[in-house]
Amino acid sequence: MPSIVSFTPEAAERALKILDEEDDGREWGLRMFVQGGGCHGFEYGFTLAQTAEDDDVTVPLGDGRFCWIDSFSAQYLQGATVRFKIDAMGETFAIENPNAVSSCGCGSSFAV
Repeated sequence: MPSIVSFTPEAAERALKILDEEDDGREWGLRMFVQGGGCHGFEYGFTLAQTAEDDDVTVPLGDGRFCWIDSFSAQYLQGATVRFKIDAMGETFAIENPNAVSSCGCGSSFAV
């Protein structure tokens, strides 16, 4: 079964680097979510987590590390691709979401 979200090799590598930087003896994973807000109704978010929740979708990042997505967010992220982008504004994860009918200029909020 294909993953809900795919990470480009560069995005997965950057996510693993972030997790490694948090190495405090605990195993960290990445949590990706969608929440209400932003200029288009929904916005993307990332945080660190230590465990998956019961309803999470698990996306492997490599090196035995994972990204977890809750079931609410998964419905809006189906088929999305996470890329790592470096530009004049800085470094960020950029989400290409086929479910978004519009998004803001910075790419952090979207509408479905």
